[in-house]
Amino acid sequence: MPDASVARSSKVIYLHGFASSPGSTKASYLAERLKAYGLGLERPDFNEPDFATLTMSRMLADLERRVEALAPAPVTLVGSSLGGVLAILAADRLAARIDRLVLLAPAVMFARPGHHLITPERIEQWGREGATRVFHYGYGEERFLNFAFYEDTIRYDAFAAVCSQPTLIFQGLRDSSVDYRAVEQFAGDRPNVALSLLDDDHQLTASLPLIWRGMEAFLGLGA
Repeated sequence: MPDASVARSSKVIYLHGFASSPGSTKASYLAERLKAYGLGLERPDFNEPDFATLTMSRMLADLERRVEALAPAPVTLVGSSLGGVLAILAADRLAARIDRLVLLAPAVMFARPGHHLITPERIEQWGREGATRVFHYGYGEERFLNFAFYEDTIRYDAFAAVCSQPTLIFQGLRDSSVDYRAVEQFAGDRPNVALSLLDDDHQLTASLPLIWRGMEAFLGLGA
């Protein structure tokens, strides 16, 4: 039987990825499993109030308000892709409030030269025009995104963050968006990080049952 005491003392926040939403397959799957233990999964929508004006700074400020509002309960952050980077940065900034992290294909290389998914030519055009069209998987259509997103977000380096909380990472070996070698590098010199490399792509959909079993034990929810 689920341990009801866990539900009274813990809070879990899901941080969706770039151009995704809190209604993603992963978020919904994990919400259903946590519900069996009486745990809610808070799922902020970082696309609001407007996807065009999204920045990492805005996401961090939003998350900080949410974490502080849950005090004094310990908070677990579950971050997917760019949401994983957000979790790492928040764990550094809000160290006393964040209990542990679960990272799903975290885009730790995002701010590193030569590792950005957008070509230099497109970045240059983006800067000239001030905005670019991005396919948004949450909305199922293209949306404009201001160049301020790029300028702001590359200032944040996950590798430079001090993140000492227990951390569990799941990373696909066939991920075309996040190079598993960058994630290995991030985890390699951090004794608090456990990395599971999976035969899966960036979405990790096929691995969700395995991911949940790992999370269940990591969060102390098992029998």
